[in-house]
Amino acid sequence: MLKPKFYITDVFGSEKYTGNQLATFVDCGELETSVMQAIAREINFSETTFITSRDETDGGYNVRIFTPNNEIPFAGHPTLGTAFILKKYIMSKPAKQVVLNLGVGQIPVKFPEDETGELWMKQAEPDFGSKISVEDAAELLGISPDGVDSDFPVEEASTGLPHLVVPLKSAAALKSINFDMDVYSRMDHKIHAKSVIAFCRGGYTDKQSLMVRVFPVGYGIPEDPATGSGNGCLAAWLVKNRYFHSDNIDIKTGQGYEIGRPSQLSLKAVKEDGKIHVYVGGYVFSVAEGVWG
Repeated sequence: MLKPKFYITDVFGSEKYTGNQLATFVDCGELETSVMQAIAREINFSETTFITSRDETDGGYNVRIFTPNNEIPFAGHPTLGTAFILKKYIMSKPAKQVVLNLGVGQIPVKFPEDETGELWMKQAEPDFGSKISVEDAAELLGISPDGVDSDFPVEEASTGLPHLVVPLKSAAALKSINFDMDVYSRMDHKIHAKSVIAFCRGGYTDKQSLMVRVFPVGYGIPEDPATGSGNGCLAAWLVKNRYFHSDNIDIKTGQGYEIGRPSQLSLKAVKEDGKIHVYVGGYVFSVAEGVWG
Protein backbone atom coordinates (compact mmCIF):
# COMPACT_ATOMS: atom_id res chain seq x y z
CA MET A 1 0.00 0.00 0.00
CA LEU A 2 1.10 3.58 -0.60
CA LYS A 3 2.41 5.46 2.43
CA PRO A 4 0.78 8.89 2.17
CA LYS A 5 1.75 11.86 4.31
CA PHE A 6 -0.87 13.02 6.78
CA TYR A 7 -1.46 16.05 8.98
CA ILE A 8 -3.59 16.49 12.09
CA THR A 9 -5.26 19.81 12.83
CA ASP A 10 -7.70 21.11 15.42
CA VAL A 11 -10.49 23.20 13.87
CA PHE A 12 -12.85 25.71 15.53
CA GLY A 13 -10.82 25.78 18.72
CA SER A 14 -9.02 28.55 20.58
CA GLU A 15 -5.73 26.62 20.75
CA LYS A 16 -4.34 23.14 20.21
CA TYR A 17 -6.34 20.30 21.76
CA THR A 18 -9.63 22.19 21.53
CA GLY A 19 -12.15 22.22 18.70
CA ASN A 20 -12.65 19.28 16.36
CA GLN A 21 -9.83 16.97 15.30
CA LEU A 22 -9.11 16.36 11.64
CA ALA A 23 -6.69 14.08 9.82
CA THR A 24 -5.84 15.13 6.25
CA PHE A 25 -3.98 12.86 3.84
CA VAL A 26 -2.20 14.10 0.71
CA ASP A 27 -1.19 12.36 -2.53
CA CYS A 28 -4.09 9.92 -2.29
CA GLY A 29 -5.06 9.64 -5.95
CA GLU A 30 -4.11 5.97 -6.11
CA LEU A 31 -5.75 4.95 -2.83
CA GLU A 32 -8.86 2.82 -3.28
CA THR A 33 -12.09 4.00 -1.67
CA SER A 34 -12.13 0.97 0.61
CA VAL A 35 -8.66 1.87 1.91
CA MET A 36 -9.69 5.47 2.56
CA GLN A 37 -12.67 4.20 4.52
CA ALA A 38 -10.51 1.78 6.49
CA ILE A 39 -8.07 4.57 7.37
CA ALA A 40 -10.92 6.86 8.49
CA ARG A 41 -12.30 4.05 10.65
CA GLU A 42 -8.87 3.43 12.17
CA ILE A 43 -8.32 7.10 13.01
CA ASN A 44 -11.90 7.36 14.29
CA PHE A 45 -12.15 11.16 14.22
CA SER A 46 -15.50 12.64 13.22
CA GLU A 47 -14.06 13.03 9.70
CA THR A 48 -10.87 12.34 7.77
CA THR A 49 -10.07 14.01 4.44
CA PHE A 50 -8.05 12.86 1.43
CA ILE A 51 -6.54 15.29 -1.09
CA THR A 52 -6.42 13.18 -4.25
CA SER A 53 -4.24 15.49 -6.36
CA ARG A 54 -1.81 18.37 -5.90
CA ASP A 55 -3.06 19.82 -9.19
CA GLU A 56 -6.13 22.00 -9.53
CA THR A 57 -9.21 20.78 -11.40
CA ASP A 58 -11.69 23.43 -12.60
CA GLY A 59 -9.99 25.94 -10.31
CA GLY A 60 -10.20 23.78 -7.18
CA TYR A 61 -8.61 20.85 -5.38
CA ASN A 62 -10.30 17.46 -5.33
CA VAL A 63 -11.02 16.35 -1.76
CA ARG A 64 -12.95 13.40 -0.34
CA ILE A 65 -14.41 13.31 3.17
CA PHE A 66 -15.04 10.17 5.24
CA THR A 67 -16.62 9.58 8.64
CA PRO A 68 -15.68 6.32 10.40
CA ASN A 69 -18.68 4.73 8.68
CA ASN A 70 -19.04 6.25 5.22
CA GLU A 71 -18.11 8.93 2.70
CA ILE A 72 -20.06 12.19 2.86
CA PRO A 73 -20.41 15.04 0.32
CA PHE A 74 -19.68 17.91 2.70
CA ALA A 75 -18.62 18.75 6.24
CA GLY A 76 -17.57 22.03 7.80
CA HIS A 77 -14.49 21.51 9.94
CA PRO A 78 -12.90 19.21 7.30
CA THR A 79 -13.36 21.97 4.73
CA LEU A 80 -11.53 24.59 6.81
CA GLY A 81 -8.87 22.16 8.04
CA THR A 82 -8.12 20.83 4.56
CA ALA A 83 -7.94 24.36 3.14
CA PHE A 84 -5.40 25.18 5.85
CA ILE A 85 -3.26 22.17 4.82
CA LEU A 86 -3.55 23.03 1.13
CA LYS A 87 -2.30 26.56 1.75
CA LYS A 88 0.50 25.52 4.07
CA TYR A 89 1.86 22.46 2.24
CA ILE A 90 0.43 22.14 -1.28
CA MET A 91 -0.19 25.51 -2.93
CA SER A 92 2.92 26.90 -4.58
CA LYS A 93 1.86 30.55 -4.65
CA PRO A 94 0.40 32.88 -2.01
CA ALA A 95 -3.38 33.07 -2.23
CA LYS A 96 -6.27 34.76 -0.48
CA GLN A 97 -8.66 31.90 -1.25
CA VAL A 98 -8.74 28.21 -2.12
CA VAL A 99 -11.60 26.22 -3.63
CA LEU A 100 -12.33 22.65 -2.57
CA ASN A 101 -14.05 20.32 -5.03
CA LEU A 102 -16.32 18.29 -2.76
CA GLY A 103 -19.22 15.93 -3.36
CA VAL A 104 -21.65 18.80 -2.83
CA GLY A 105 -19.80 20.99 -5.36
CA GLN A 106 -17.18 23.72 -5.11
CA ILE A 107 -16.76 25.36 -1.71
CA PRO A 108 -14.54 28.45 -1.46
CA VAL A 109 -12.49 29.14 1.66
CA LYS A 110 -10.98 32.57 2.35
CA PHE A 111 -7.72 32.85 4.25
CA PRO A 112 -7.08 35.48 6.94
CA GLU A 113 -4.84 38.45 6.29
CA ASP A 114 -2.43 37.16 8.93
CA GLU A 115 -1.56 33.64 10.07
CA THR A 116 -3.51 33.97 13.31
CA GLY A 117 -6.93 34.89 11.89
CA GLU A 118 -10.05 32.88 11.13
CA LEU A 119 -10.65 30.97 7.90
CA TRP A 120 -14.09 31.43 6.32
CA MET A 121 -16.09 29.15 4.04
CA LYS A 122 -19.12 30.08 1.97
CA GLN A 123 -21.56 27.20 2.16
CA ALA A 124 -24.09 26.09 -0.43
CA GLU A 125 -27.45 27.85 -0.63
CA PRO A 126 -29.68 26.26 2.02
CA ASP A 127 -32.83 24.29 1.54
CA PHE A 128 -35.32 23.20 4.16
CA GLY A 129 -37.12 19.92 4.65
CA SER A 130 -39.41 18.12 7.04
CA LYS A 131 -40.73 19.41 10.35
CA ILE A 132 -41.53 17.35 13.42
CA SER A 133 -43.57 18.12 16.52
CA VAL A 134 -42.28 19.46 19.82
CA GLU A 135 -43.27 16.16 21.41
CA ASP A 136 -41.28 14.11 18.89
CA ALA A 137 -38.26 16.36 19.30
CA ALA A 138 -38.40 16.10 23.08
CA GLU A 139 -38.68 12.30 22.93
CA LEU A 140 -35.74 12.15 20.55
CA LEU A 141 -33.54 14.24 22.85
CA GLY A 142 -34.74 12.56 26.03
CA ILE A 143 -35.99 15.80 27.60
CA SER A 144 -39.34 17.25 28.69
CA PRO A 145 -41.46 18.83 25.94
CA ASP A 146 -41.39 21.98 28.09
CA GLY A 147 -37.71 22.31 27.22
CA VAL A 148 -38.36 22.75 23.48
CA ASP A 149 -39.06 26.29 22.25
CA SER A 150 -42.44 25.91 20.58
CA ASP A 151 -42.33 29.46 19.21
CA PHE A 152 -40.13 28.17 16.39
CA PRO A 153 -40.25 25.08 14.13
CA VAL A 154 -38.25 21.92 14.62
CA GLU A 155 -37.12 21.69 11.03
CA GLU A 156 -34.58 20.07 8.75
CA ALA A 157 -32.11 22.39 7.02
CA SER A 158 -29.19 21.70 4.70
CA THR A 159 -26.27 23.68 3.28
CA GLY A 160 -24.77 20.47 1.89
CA LEU A 161 -25.39 18.04 4.75
CA PRO A 162 -28.88 17.94 6.30
CA HIS A 163 -29.43 18.53 10.02
CA LEU A 164 -32.57 18.58 12.11
CA VAL A 165 -32.57 21.94 13.95
CA VAL A 166 -34.13 21.88 17.43
CA PRO A 167 -34.54 25.18 19.36
CA LEU A 168 -34.53 24.81 23.15
CA LYS A 169 -35.60 27.20 25.87
CA SER A 170 -32.64 27.00 28.24
CA ALA A 171 -29.12 25.85 28.93
CA ALA A 172 -30.56 23.43 31.48
CA ALA A 173 -32.58 21.71 28.73
CA LEU A 174 -29.52 21.62 26.45
CA LYS A 175 -27.27 20.12 29.09
CA SER A 176 -29.87 17.51 30.09
CA ILE A 177 -30.08 15.93 26.61
CA ASN A 178 -29.97 12.14 26.65
CA PHE A 179 -30.23 11.27 22.96
CA ASP A 180 -32.46 8.23 22.38
CA MET A 181 -31.21 6.06 19.51
CA ASP A 182 -34.27 3.82 19.66
CA VAL A 183 -36.54 6.81 19.10
CA TYR A 184 -34.28 8.01 16.28
CA SER A 185 -34.55 4.61 14.59
CA ARG A 186 -38.33 4.68 14.85
CA MET A 187 -38.49 8.17 13.33
CA ASP A 188 -36.74 7.31 10.08
CA HIS A 189 -39.98 8.01 8.18
CA LYS A 190 -40.16 11.52 9.67
CA ILE A 191 -36.47 12.51 9.75
CA HIS A 192 -34.24 12.32 6.69
CA ALA A 193 -31.28 14.11 8.31
CA LYS A 194 -28.67 11.89 9.93
CA SER A 195 -27.60 14.61 12.35
CA VAL A 196 -29.47 16.67 14.95
CA ILE A 197 -28.39 20.13 16.15
CA ALA A 198 -29.95 21.48 19.35
CA PHE A 199 -29.32 25.00 20.63
CA CYS A 200 -30.43 27.68 23.06
CA ARG A 201 -29.76 31.33 23.76
CA GLY A 202 -26.70 32.25 25.80
CA GLY A 203 -23.08 31.22 25.58
CA TYR A 204 -20.39 29.25 27.33
CA THR A 205 -18.37 32.48 27.16
CA ASP A 206 -19.42 36.12 26.94
CA LYS A 207 -18.44 36.21 23.24
CA GLN A 208 -21.04 33.62 22.26
CA SER A 209 -24.71 34.22 21.46
CA LEU A 210 -25.82 30.58 21.31
CA MET A 211 -24.96 27.28 22.98
CA VAL A 212 -25.00 24.30 20.62
CA ARG A 213 -24.83 20.51 20.76
CA VAL A 214 -24.72 18.30 17.65
CA PHE A 215 -25.52 14.57 17.41
CA PRO A 216 -24.47 13.06 14.03
CA VAL A 217 -25.75 9.65 15.11
CA GLY A 218 -26.61 8.55 11.58
CA TYR A 219 -22.90 8.77 10.74
CA GLY A 220 -21.81 6.70 13.72
CA ILE A 221 -20.78 9.71 15.85
CA PRO A 222 -22.60 10.00 19.22
CA GLU A 223 -21.78 13.71 19.66
CA ASP A 224 -19.57 16.10 17.68
CA PRO A 225 -17.39 18.79 19.30
CA ALA A 226 -17.55 21.36 16.47
CA THR A 227 -19.76 21.05 13.40
CA GLY A 228 -19.35 23.57 10.59
CA SER A 229 -22.05 21.98 8.46
CA GLY A 230 -24.51 21.89 11.35
CA ASN A 231 -23.82 25.47 12.37
CA GLY A 232 -24.22 26.52 8.74
CA CYS A 233 -27.65 24.90 8.77
CA LEU A 234 -28.37 26.68 12.04
CA ALA A 235 -27.31 30.04 10.55
CA ALA A 236 -29.70 29.53 7.64
CA TRP A 237 -32.49 28.47 10.02
CA LEU A 238 -31.93 31.53 12.23
CA VAL A 239 -32.35 33.89 9.28
CA LYS A 240 -35.28 32.02 7.73
CA ASN A 241 -37.19 32.05 11.02
CA ARG A 242 -35.99 35.54 12.08
CA TYR A 243 -34.84 34.17 15.41
CA PHE A 244 -33.00 37.42 16.13
CA HIS A 245 -35.73 39.51 14.39
CA SER A 246 -33.41 40.18 11.46
CA ASP A 247 -32.63 39.02 7.93
CA ASN A 248 -28.94 38.81 8.77
CA ILE A 249 -26.78 37.50 11.60
CA ASP A 250 -23.16 37.89 12.70
CA ILE A 251 -22.66 35.80 15.83
CA LYS A 252 -20.51 33.22 17.56
CA THR A 253 -21.68 29.89 18.91
CA GLY A 254 -20.15 27.55 21.47
CA GLN A 255 -20.10 23.78 21.11
CA GLY A 256 -18.30 20.73 22.50
CA TYR A 257 -18.08 21.86 26.11
CA GLU A 258 -20.10 18.90 27.38
CA ILE A 259 -17.63 16.43 25.85
CA GLY A 260 -14.38 18.13 26.82
CA ARG A 261 -13.56 19.76 23.45
CA PRO A 262 -14.57 23.42 23.81
CA SER A 263 -15.14 25.02 20.43
CA GLN A 264 -16.26 28.33 18.97
CA LEU A 265 -17.71 28.93 15.52
CA SER A 266 -18.36 32.26 13.80
CA LEU A 267 -21.58 32.48 11.78
CA LYS A 268 -22.66 35.05 9.24
CA ALA A 269 -25.79 34.84 7.12
CA VAL A 270 -27.80 37.33 5.13
CA LYS A 271 -31.01 37.13 3.14
CA GLU A 272 -30.84 38.97 -0.19
CA ASP A 273 -33.21 38.71 -3.15
CA GLY A 274 -34.95 35.73 -1.60
CA LYS A 275 -31.71 33.78 -1.09
CA ILE A 276 -29.87 33.08 2.15
CA HIS A 277 -26.07 33.32 1.97
CA VAL A 278 -24.25 31.39 4.70
CA TYR A 279 -20.66 31.79 5.91
CA VAL A 280 -18.94 29.85 8.71
CA GLY A 281 -15.54 30.75 10.13
CA GLY A 282 -13.06 29.54 12.71
CA TYR A 283 -9.46 29.02 13.70
CA VAL A 284 -7.25 26.10 12.65
CA PHE A 285 -4.20 24.84 14.57
CA SER A 286 -1.49 22.42 13.44
CA VAL A 287 -1.06 19.51 15.84
CA ALA A 288 1.01 16.75 14.23
CA GLU A 289 2.19 15.18 10.98
CA GLY A 290 3.48 11.83 9.88
CA VAL A 291 3.54 9.06 7.28
CA TRP A 292 0.83 6.41 7.22
CA GLY A 293 1.84 2.77 7.04
